[in-house]
Amino acid sequence: MKKQPLLILLLWFVLGILFQEHLIMRQVVVFSLLIISAVSLFSILIKNKFFQSIKYYCLEFFFFSIGMFVHFQNSQQPKLPTLKEKETIVFQLDKKLNSNEKNRKYYVEVLDVSDLKQKENLPFKTVISIPKDIEALDFQHYYKAGIYIHQPKETKNDFQFDYKKYLARQDVYFQAYLPNDILKTEKQSISFENKIKQKRLDILNKINHSSLSPKIQEFLKGIILADRTEMDAETVKDFNQTGLVHLLAISGSHMVIIFWITLLILNQILPVKFRKVSIVLSILLIWIFAIFIDYGSSVMRSCLMITCYYMMVLLQRKSDLLHSLALSAFILLIFDSQQLFDVGFQLSYVAVLGIWWLTNPIKNLFRKPRFKAEKFFYEISAMTFAAQIATLPLAIYYFHQFSFVSIIANLLIIPLSEIIIVSSLLIVVLIAFGFNNIPFLYKGFDVFVEYVLKVIHWFSSFESLMTRNIPLDVLELSLLLLVIYFLKFLIKDIFNPKNLLRFGFCFLAFFAVRISFNIFNYNKEEMFVHNFYKEKIVSIKNKDHAIFWMKESKNEDKIRDFVINPYLTWRRIKDFKINYIPGDSEVFVYQGNKFELK
Repeated sequence: MKKQPLLILLLWFVLGILFQEHLIMRQVVVFSLLIISAVSLFSILIKNKFFQSIKYYCLEFFFFSIGMFVHFQNSQQPKLPTLKEKETIVFQLDKKLNSNEKNRKYYVEVLDVSDLKQKENLPFKTVISIPKDIEALDFQHYYKAGIYIHQPKETKNDFQFDYKKYLARQDVYFQAYLPNDILKTEKQSISFENKIKQKRLDILNKINHSSLSPKIQEFLKGIILADRTEMDAETVKDFNQTGLVHLLAISGSHMVIIFWITLLILNQILPVKFRKVSIVLSILLIWIFAIFIDYGSSVMRSCLMITCYYMMVLLQRKSDLLHSLALSAFILLIFDSQQLFDVGFQLSYVAVLGIWWLTNPIKNLFRKPRFKAEKFFYEISAMTFAAQIATLPLAIYYFHQFSFVSIIANLLIIPLSEIIIVSSLLIVVLIAFGFNNIPFLYKGFDVFVEYVLKVIHWFSSFESLMTRNIPLDVLELSLLLLVIYFLKFLIKDIFNPKNLLRFGFCFLAFFAVRISFNIFNYNKEEMFVHNFYKEKIVSIKNKDHAIFWMKESKNEDKIRDFVINPYLTWRRIKDFKINYIPGDSEVFVYQGNKFELK
């Protein structure tokens, strides 16, 4: 507690959020615990041996109750309007989302519903799909259109992605589809926030009309302006399979590079005595950049961590990565505790913890560097290994896949990331200010990024090195994280029996739990009915084999991704078969038994 008070209090705060999330305590209980914990803090003022001995526990209990209270407040669902299946609405754009082959998707804010009598439940947000042949939305207009709207259906199975809960964490409670044309009216006045969003949209459109090839345009929009909404599926798949998807998201590495570039330039311009001014201006500029690119979650996390770290430098306090990490997490979670359940949030903070915990021990395994380039390579390699090792259990837990090629791909591409990010930022700035008459520069950037994408695609082609449908339970995840914790001590002194024993015990405990789960699922026999929109799929499991019965469908790829593969992972099945039944049939026979597919 004395060494890392902020980190320990953050952990208790997070435990309070998790407690409220899973047990959903009522308002009276939450407020009672908060009052009791606040009163218990007075023990710090009592100079009694007993009260002094429990003061840290009281403080931890207080932060635990604050976590519960904050999450209780952030989990309250607003009163929603009662809507018919088809409504005429007036709305404005809130945020662009990823498109598919047929439709563009957006978060929109509904300002009015024509037939709605109770207007007090307005406005509200919905996700809306709009055919691509209809003009794209912008922030300069209000829109009016007839839509089909409904609340997302609840997911009945634990192993499937809960899209309804995901939307609710974004304060979105409806899904809509717009089939026809839209009427639009120009806004008389545009808020400052929407002006910034529109400016970003204008730059995205300028990139679309630049001389860069379409694939490079989408890459550029993703890596600098955090817009992957139109990126082709093949490129996204390549980055996912090589473990390089973090390059496509504006993450900590992007913001640190932009911060350092700004700081370097300002240090060259301003005198030495104004070094603190350089830091303040650099922090200010990354926040302006964060606001400009729509202050996404990963951007806010990065900016907060950098700000907290350098504020300690400015205040002439000992800079501590863990203090910065804990303080930034506190700020984010107090304003929005739902971010704790965002996969990106968890991976970001675990990656930073991994870098802090494992980088030096891994770096000490290398020989002493003789040249600056060698030292740089060792540091980048150690940080890459540390981040990958730390985030691997979480990545498998959420995505159930791992590619051995990702280790090599990261080691090759990460050192190039600075060049990629800096050159991409330069091109975006040139396009934004209308400098389109530099063909050799644009062509050189096009060729360079095309080569990088080809290398990444080549890495992703090693399908034999990709393992999918890897099952991992929460208990297994916890034991793996414990293994990583003790890995540091093992690397530092591998011949120490105590270190070897602790690491080995955790590793054996993990395999014992895993084998137990495997045996339990192996002996389970069941028939399961899966729902995917209006389609039904029936599965029958026998030991480590499963058979799926379904009608032929144009959505088969989606059914595999969202139904079959999650079920195989959940039940730890490797051997399966899909049987198709005729489109006009509702019955199939298996081992002499008749089953209905209704």
